[in-house]
Amino acid sequence: MIYLWAFLVGGAICAIVQIFIDKTKLMPGRIMVGLVVIGAILGAINVYQPLIDFAGAGAGAPLLSFGNSLMKGVKEAVDSEGFLGVFLGGFKAGAAGISSALIFGYIVSLIFNPKMKE
Repeated sequence: MIYLWAFLVGGAICAIVQIFIDKTKLMPGRIMVGLVVIGAILGAINVYQPLIDFAGAGAGAPLLSFGNSLMKGVKEAVDSEGFLGVFLGGFKAGAAGISSALIFGYIVSLIFNPKMKE
């Protein structure tokens, strides 16, 4: 049953984002930043974690979850390091994901020899 909920919740998130991309004049990058911010806000008010617990990867994979992870990192760093945690928490929480995206993206670019579109 978890697979069905993951599919439905993840599909709903992606469908809503696709509607925003198609029906608004917002650039896709701005929509993606908005998703991270919305995820951080939902994480701050403790709404997004129950959704991840319910839908698994369907809610844990989209950009909303990245914002939630950043907010969790900030909360934990503020609890342990005080005000300085506001600045350090997001970096610590997002470092592994961002680093792996850069490293694997570079490796794939070496294997497949990408070219610019004309």
